[in-house]
Amino acid sequence: MMIERDTLHIQTQGRGLVDITREVSKTVARCTAPHGLCNVFVQHTSASLIISENADPAVCRDLERYFARAVPDGDALFEHDAEGPDDMPAHVRSVLTCTSLNIPIGNGQLLLGTWQGIYLWEHRHDGHRRTIVVTAHGG
Repeated sequence: MMIERDTLHIQTQGRGLVDITREVSKTVARCTAPHGLCNVFVQHTSASLIISENADPAVCRDLERYFARAVPDGDALFEHDAEGPDDMPAHVRSVLTCTSLNIPIGNGQLLLGTWQGIYLWEHRHDGHRRTIVVTAHGG
């Protein structure tokens, strides 16, 4: 079994999606096994990971608008607001999405669909330096 692990540090610009497909692919390319599985894990509770369409930027904007409606900042429902009105909504958004993804590897590449990309989704208004662990297992 071959294992390659990288820790990515992604600086976000605030709430929104950041395409990290290229960075994750670099880790997979260093794993010499042609087939396996890639795990991507974000080490934060107010950011998440998703696989989404990477061709039309309107998809990312629409996702953000949907979550703004579904989990609004400053909602009186939330008690936890130690870091501001986006604090608890960021945690809820993270729980509703994913903190880790598994993507198959074939012929030394991520087996993503034609229009799929891997995104880090920042749920806080301010930018943060986010840590992502990428582990490629192959055999």
